[in-house]
Amino acid sequence: MELINKSHPEEFILLGFADRPWLELPLFFILLITYPLAMVGNITIILVSTLDPHLHSPMYFFLTNLSFLDMCYTTSIVPQMLFNLGSSTKTISYLGCAVQLYFFHTMGGTECLLLALMSFDRYVAICKPLHYTLIMNRQVCILLAFTVWLSGITYAVSEATVTLQLPLCGVNELDHLLCEIPLLIKTACGEKSVNELTLFVVCIFMLAVPLCLILASYACIGHAVLKIKSSEGRKKAFGTCSSHLIVVLLFYGPGISMYLQPPSSITRDQPKFMALFYGVVTPTLNPFIYTLRNKDVKGSIGNLVRSTFTSKR
Repeated sequence: MELINKSHPEEFILLGFADRPWLELPLFFILLITYPLAMVGNITIILVSTLDPHLHSPMYFFLTNLSFLDMCYTTSIVPQMLFNLGSSTKTISYLGCAVQLYFFHTMGGTECLLLALMSFDRYVAICKPLHYTLIMNRQVCILLAFTVWLSGITYAVSEATVTLQLPLCGVNELDHLLCEIPLLIKTACGEKSVNELTLFVVCIFMLAVPLCLILASYACIGHAVLKIKSSEGRKKAFGTCSSHLIVVLLFYGPGISMYLQPPSSITRDQPKFMALFYGVVTPTLNPFIYTLRNKDVKGSIGNLVRSTFTSKR
């Protein structure tokens, strides 16, 4: 490890896959393809949900928030990854690392809670259909979304600020592709058991509790759907919920494996692959999962494309 004379270096060297340089070029091209796909897919969801009056419902309001989150999520890490993978300089300034830490964890924490909120919306729609418009009115949806965003920001600011206070004893090499809280805790010197315990407790509330609420919601949804006599009604209900459930599994699985264990026990390559999964793969797949499994969204995209070409004639 290269040491410098200050606890906090002016810049970090992100080692990434320096020990396996043959991985860097394929990964660079994968990111170069997936990043625009993620942007286009999520922008499309936002556009059709905003422009089509038929999609002005709580479900698509929350889906718009999710798409915006995913755009910010990938943008907070992928450009830096592309720059480092495409050049011999694999550094990030200390300020850049701090900014990335705040943005990445704000979006990640907010998405944890937003996915739980979306499952609650589906629970009310299927289990309380007669009271749905009353319970999930516009004011309530805006208030819930605001609370989720505020909670995500509070989590990121508090946890990242505490982590950045840890002494690094001059270490300026991070064995990762980005700046992430568990890795910085693991890299820090001195006593850090309190930070590990704090991160674990906070992540219980940000990951485990929302996931339990999601699973409880879907248990109630499954019970209600099985009572629907119409096979077409059951199919529509399962189709609407299955897209969200797939997104939940893709996001929470890697997140739990990364954050609900002590940073000191994290293996060397685990942070890199987990970050690529929940920071790149999941946000890229989300809009396509919702599009391919949702007739309303597909129909709205078709109408938007047809109206765009028609207006150009």
